[in-house]
Amino acid sequence: MTGVSMGVDQVDTVSAEGVRRAAARLKDKALVTPLTESETLNERVGGRVLLKAEVLQHCGSFKFRGAYNLISQLSAEQHRRGVVAWSSGNHAQGVARAAKLFGAPATIVMPADAPAIKAEKVRAYGAEIVSYDRYRDDREAIGRAISEERGQFLVPSYDHPDIIEGQGTLALEAAAQAEDMGARFDAFVVCCGGGGLTSGCATVLEDISPHTEVWIAEPEGFDETWASIKAGRRLKADVTQTTICDALASPSPGALTFPIMQRLVKGGASVTEDEVGAAMAFAFKYLKLVLEPGGAAALAAILAGKIEAKGRTIGLTLSGGNVDGALFARILARCG
Repeated sequence: MTGVSMGVDQVDTVSAEGVRRAAARLKDKALVTPLTESETLNERVGGRVLLKAEVLQHCGSFKFRGAYNLISQLSAEQHRRGVVAWSSGNHAQGVARAAKLFGAPATIVMPADAPAIKAEKVRAYGAEIVSYDRYRDDREAIGRAISEERGQFLVPSYDHPDIIEGQGTLALEAAAQAEDMGARFDAFVVCCGGGGLTSGCATVLEDISPHTEVWIAEPEGFDETWASIKAGRRLKADVTQTTICDALASPSPGALTFPIMQRLVKGGASVTEDEVGAAMAFAFKYLKLVLEPGGAAALAAILAGKIEAKGRTIGLTLSGGNVDGALFARILARCG
């Protein structure tokens, strides 16, 4: 991993109150996804695990929350010109759907090898896809060039206050659901890529549940966020390597998300592809949920014992379920 510059520190622009405002905007727009529980999982890990099933959200992941929160605040003229985003698929779908709700054109910069199911859904929402080679091209440079050329508003995948605060509504919702179940989170585990979901959840949990530890789960090889936190500077993953966890294959934590996570994240776990596959198979067999690899990272960390659950109440994100059928079948055949 190599170092990257910090950029402008905007950490003070993200707040728990901002998350609450985002929740108000998302009311009746985003789905209230269930917080579910499995006796089999609790018995296996020796604790109580409450799973936020964001796979059941619009577009199959949490990404709609942040995309809608940002796009809903744009002006009529900005809606007319449209928006541009870069994403391997989940943020792309969230942006495409939110843009469609406001009649705004959407351009999505997606890797050429993105899962077909994600590209199909993006096109179904009426968005234009601009393909790039994830191992050679700079997606952010492509997106910024399109933004300048077309006058479209740039909707980053994680490094924007409105995106972060929109994603944080997941934890705000989950904490209220846990309270209704007579529970409080000792720890909350987040599937982590660039850190938008993690920093949003950590920000609001610090306010409403300060005793809750925030942990991150990352795929092996793309575990640069926890490495960055330990190093005290943003590191960059080797993006020439591959991972089945495409949703978490961000090159580095964001300039905005990193200082939030540096302050609020308690610990991190790196999960292997076999551990991710085992978590996907477990979710299919016992939870009756389809998870994509990146969306299974937090569950994988708990099942593999990399984050202690014994005697504790753990909340965790099942953050996405957009997986190609052929890949899912292969994983179940190998790990099921």
